[in-house]
Amino acid sequence: MANIELWFTERQTDNLTIGLRVTGTVHSEQTRYQGLDVVETVEYGRMLVLDGCIMTTDMDEFVYHEMLAHVAMHTHPNPQHVLVVGGGDGGVIREVLKHPSVERAVLAEIDERVIEVSKRYFPNIASGLADPRVDIQVVDGIRYVEEHPGEFDVILVDSTDPVGPAVGLFSRAFYQSVFRALRDDGLFAAQTESPFVNQDLIRRVFADVRAVFPQVYLYLAYVPTYPTGMWSFTLGSKRHQPLPGPQAARTAGLRYYSPEVHRAAFVLPPFVQELIRG
Repeated sequence: MANIELWFTERQTDNLTIGLRVTGTVHSEQTRYQGLDVVETVEYGRMLVLDGCIMTTDMDEFVYHEMLAHVAMHTHPNPQHVLVVGGGDGGVIREVLKHPSVERAVLAEIDERVIEVSKRYFPNIASGLADPRVDIQVVDGIRYVEEHPGEFDVILVDSTDPVGPAVGLFSRAFYQSVFRALRDDGLFAAQTESPFVNQDLIRRVFADVRAVFPQVYLYLAYVPTYPTGMWSFTLGSKRHQPLPGPQAARTAGLRYYSPEVHRAAFVLPPFVQELIRG
């Protein structure tokens, strides 16, 4: 038995997997919406898994959470009211709260168990959820956006992959609701999957956001445990432009985001430019 190795394998596409050696399962349950597991990995520390897909790990979570939050937050000159759709682990909320202008941050998460399990097993990621500025709403994020027009400066869509409950978060109808939920100079950003294995989705999402928002941009970051590592985000804005970007970050101590990375993230390789050329 001493020579047996345990491995977690995520089937990222029909022809692509990622495997991580694990030392054991910390937590496992079937919620109302999805399978939820927490496992200990050798390479990336503790890992959150939903329906067999890696959501976040202790080792690389900062890349995704910083880039989804800070690019948009630094693009808006004064983000006071912020909505995070999904993101029950609390990582994006944690980053949003690092901006001193924020007065209220709403988390709209459909699965309460993701929130509770994250608080217990990922206390560093979920640390911001106890902040008095945070309003946690256990609700369908699509419905919440529809019911709060003109309320937010920034909306961040921290969705799972476009399957199950998250499918509607990748639709033009949802982006139209996001547009209405934003104030006159509001903007939003969403994770939009891998330019290598989700090309059709990126083309469709970019076209849908461009049909709704006067300004739309794609930017990149690199998350080791996500399919192929290269990850895309789409930003739609009513007024403010993300470039040339900030001269200085509003927050200190970040591990991935910086003003230089902000600008570089919008420099797209030619094959990615081709995906969004319309």
